[in-house]
Amino acid sequence: MKIYLKNGDELEVEQGSDCLAAASAISEGLARAAVAAKVNGHLVDLSHKLAEGDKLEIVTLKDKEGLDVYRHTCAHVLAQALKTIYPTCKLAIGPVIDNGFYYDVDFKTPITMEDFAKVEAEMKKIIKSNLPIERFTLSREEAIALMSKYHENYKVELVQDLPEGEEISFYKQGSFTDLCRGPHLPSTGKIKAFKLVSIAGAYWRGDEKKKMLTRIYGTAFAKKEEMDAYFTMLEEAKKRDHVKLGKEMKLFALMSEGRGFPFFLPKGMVLKNILIDYWRQIHRREGYVEIQTPIILNRSLWETSGHWDHYKENMYTTKIDGEDCAIKPMNCPGGMLVYKLTPHSYKDLPIRMGELGIVHRHEKSGQLHGLMRVRCFTQDDAHIFMTPEQITSEIKGVARLINEVYTLFGFKYHVELSTRPENSIGSDEDWEAATAALRLALDELKLPYVVNEGDGAFYGPKIDFHLEDSIGRTWQCGTIQLDFQLPQRFDAEYVGEDGQKHRPIMIHRVVFGSIERFIGILIEHFAGKFPVWLAPEQVKVLPVTDRAAEYAQKLADEMNAMGLRASADLRKEKIGKKILDAELEKVPYKLVVGDKEVEENTVSVRRRGEGDIGAMPREAFIEMLVKEDKEKKIF
Repeated sequence: MKIYLKNGDELEVEQGSDCLAAASAISEGLARAAVAAKVNGHLVDLSHKLAEGDKLEIVTLKDKEGLDVYRHTCAHVLAQALKTIYPTCKLAIGPVIDNGFYYDVDFKTPITMEDFAKVEAEMKKIIKSNLPIERFTLSREEAIALMSKYHENYKVELVQDLPEGEEISFYKQGSFTDLCRGPHLPSTGKIKAFKLVSIAGAYWRGDEKKKMLTRIYGTAFAKKEEMDAYFTMLEEAKKRDHVKLGKEMKLFALMSEGRGFPFFLPKGMVLKNILIDYWRQIHRREGYVEIQTPIILNRSLWETSGHWDHYKENMYTTKIDGEDCAIKPMNCPGGMLVYKLTPHSYKDLPIRMGELGIVHRHEKSGQLHGLMRVRCFTQDDAHIFMTPEQITSEIKGVARLINEVYTLFGFKYHVELSTRPENSIGSDEDWEAATAALRLALDELKLPYVVNEGDGAFYGPKIDFHLEDSIGRTWQCGTIQLDFQLPQRFDAEYVGEDGQKHRPIMIHRVVFGSIERFIGILIEHFAGKFPVWLAPEQVKVLPVTDRAAEYAQKLADEMNAMGLRASADLRKEKIGKKILDAELEKVPYKLVVGDKEVEENTVSVRRRGEGDIGAMPREAFIEMLVKEDKEKKIF
């Protein structure tokens, strides 16, 4: 029979062949590397039987899906090891996550990380046994009976909640059987490098009213070298932790009086305002106007926008004069009201309307993390109202702006196109047109991208920008969302060239995303060692003796008067102590001044990361600093 490969080539295989046989027919090397397959776009086991005309793609550990299958199998190996060592434990779920996996388990006797060594030893035995992994399916009644026989009450509950008619599959390796959709590796022996990394509590199904389970986290990689590199990165990430550095550098505070609501301290506000000033500068240049909309708006607005139905569980609500209201989680409905205040002609479009809006979203307490996941943040929103003919050029303009910003900070990035989700609103025609417009803009910009199926906003598809920091981690920040729905729901209009009323198209976009989160990313990206233009304090003047104190203070005052950020350390401490403290504060420049510098009107310059770079005339140093600040250099 004939099947078709990813590149369109035909492949002749015997009737009833499975994916592994097809891989072997292509090459023995591919068969050895194969971990799973895609048949007609669906991820399956290598044992999956092929049919005439199937489209086949072999998946290896070089593919993200392949690594996910690998890690998912490792989760099953963990579960088997736990059942061997702790036979009375009950298994819940064991999904794949970024860089690894976890398994939620109900233990009669609690375990700790000190028990990981014996669990890992048992996992290695299972891997060394190279147990074949076999898939089979059962009816609902048979599945419930099997899981009941094993006393796996969490699995029974999962089976009972599956939709009618859904295939119920299991995977067996040796004496261990687990409920699972799959796919999995052909055998346990294909796992080469894994490690259990941490332990935490997790409510069953995320419900605080249900039992607290033990969540065991692990990671797995195709090669030991890759896993070693990952742990090296984690160690570096610990040193760069923005919560730790933010506290040490006195940038922000997290307090129990407002969980999820960060307090910005004076130096943190300097940094935040630098970013905001830069944002305003580049948006004025690009023809944006800035607005501000209220933080609280009534329920009818959120019903019109669709947020009340699609986002209410994440919104803070209140009553004012007996009327239901919500604290805004997004700026867009307010932006729509501003657009509608004035009649518009096609000649007015595009209208690029920016807003540095403070938004509030209810996040569960267990999900809060520093500035990365908060309940209140400043979103650098903009909404562009345009004609259909302007869509491609406007998307390209936003993409270029995002590229400019990320390049300035030294970030690499990759792009994802996210398509229609299940809970979306709007017609198929609108969604197809919107998705095609985003594709066209990306193609014309020659920006490589991957498609993220079903991850769009409920009102439209989007382009997401995932930036890569200095130690290789990725963060989703910028986004461009194309929206045909909100202008319809708000009955927004403009008068076209034909004198008739038309519906504008809307772009929602952010560059930083959340300014607070972007600050957290920057702290970790630079390890707190901000370039001169971003540093809350650019220069620390350090007098060697009291005789030089007046000169030091005048020097700091002179730089501050020029819009630079400097201070003089006039403490009665030894110069070595002052230098060390300034280094710990990660100040880019330290100016050591003594009798000689006072007499010659010079400064002895110490540059962060380089140490003493020599003496300079006072005016020459200030000129150099002004140039670095203006040019936004990164060192």
